Amino acid sequence: MAYDEKLAHRIRQALAESGGIAEMRMMGGLCFTLHGNMLCGVLKSDLVVRVGSERYEDLLAQPHARPMDFTGRPIRGFVFVGPGGYRTGRMLRQWLDRAAEFASSLPEKTKKQRRQI
Repeated sequence: MAYDEKLAHRIRQALAESGGIAEMRMMGGLCFTLHGNMLCGVLKSDLVVRVGSERYEDLLAQPHARPMDFTGRPIRGFVFVGPGGYRTGRMLRQWLDRAAEFASSLPEKTKKQRRQI
């Protein structure tokens, strides 16, 4: 299994009422976008959260958060959150809200700007 299906389902439920959400397979996992900008994702059992560079250091100090090092080198602005960090619905919602706050600050991508696979 490339990603935790149960976590993906929980994210789908949490984002069900949100507009502008799309889902796509990416990086061997699953990615959720908001108006074309990456919001969060699931890679193995980790929640991937896009938080931006301004809040990056502060959010790394949160329990179960660590740098996203998918390529072997940390990607600033993205964090991995281990299972203990999204255990409850409230904990997951907090991470999704942080991601949505950042993604909402970005300009909406048009379909032409989105990379086609």
